This record gives sequence, structure tokens and C-alpha cells, in this order.
Amino acid sequence: MKPVIALTKGRLEKQFLQFFENLGFDVAPLKEKGRKLQIETEEFEIFFAKGVDVTTYVENGIADIGVVGGDILIEHQPDVYNLFPLPFGHCRMALATKKNYQWPDQKKRIASTFTNITKKYFKEKGESVDIIRLEGSVELAPILGLADAIVDIVETGTTLKENGLVIQDEFLSFSARLIANRSSLKIKRNQLVPVIERFKEGAKQR
Repeated sequence: MKPVIALTKGRLEKQFLQFFENLGFDVAPLKEKGRKLQIETEEFEIFFAKGVDVTTYVENGIADIGVVGGDILIEHQPDVYNLFPLPFGHCRMALATKKNYQWPDQKKRIASTFTNITKKYFKEKGESVDIIRLEGSVELAPILGLADAIVDIVETGTTLKENGLVIQDEFLSFSARLIANRSSLKIKRNQLVPVIERFKEGAKQR
């Protein structure tokens, strides 16, 4: 059986394919996949999913290994082997508000997709806040008055600027991570270890 790899679609996809190609793997089927979410190459079975779903597929043994952002691992704490960082997908977590925003005297309202990270951040600051969970476009929350600020992942900061938001604090730096299913590493060890070592060597060279 071929190793099964779950990849995060979207933000990390292109960066991973470049990394994968640099390692000498055949990426042509992946680049030409169109809207297909499942691809088979000579060496692997590969499928694409949202980041948090990648961890679920790996945790449940549907995929042997996966590539996912470190932010997802910290937020959701899946029961997988968190093997090592990969040399792409660099970003950070940030607290942002509207420009020149005056914080209210009452309890702050913070919107975020990353509610666990947000809760921990404010707990360490000794602040109690109301956290509003959003699944996307959190930048809208301060603009429309739903929240005083947001906690969100930032790469370049361009999206924040274009929506009139400014970073008040930056914390937690991330990169993409290679993860593995705990059982797969035992059962399919002979197939997976050479692949993992190849990934590790490629990560060191970048």
C-alpha cells in the first residue's frame, strides 16, 4: 500500500508543491489536478482538505502523514505525532483593531477563529474577555461593530491594512508542520520512514 498524505489546500498548497518538487517527487499530477481533491501518483495517494480536517484525517488513520499549519495544532491539539517544522507557511498570530481605536471601559469583545489561542493569550495577560467565534473574514468584526478587536493569523498584514486595521500585538510564530498517525508509524514504518527522512533532510536544506 502506498503512503497516504493529507495536504492543506489553499494557503499552504502551492508552497508545499514547490517543496515537494525540490525533493525530487513527481508533482505534475498534483499541479494538473484541477478541482480534484484526491490524486494518486506513482509513489503516494494524496488528498487535499481544510487544515483542521487534515488533522482529523491523520488522527483517525485515513491519512498516514499530513502537512498542516502549526496554528491548527496549537488551537485544536489533535492526537497525532507532531514530527517537525517545514520550511514554508511562516506566519504569526496577531491582535488587531481599527486604527486609533479607543478600548472600552467595559469587558472587551474579541473575535477570532482561534478561540483557544485567544483565551490563553488573554488569560496570560490577566484579562477576562468575551470571545466571539467566527469561521472566516474576521476582519469584518471590528469594522461592523461586532467586536473591539480580532485575533487572527497574519502573513504579510496586507489584508488587515486594506480593511483599516492595525496590529496591536504579535505573538506565536508558526510554520507548516509534518504530522503522522500514531498507528501508521508502527504498521507502515518501512514505507513511511524513508519519506519522513526525505522531508526532514529537505527541511534542513532550506
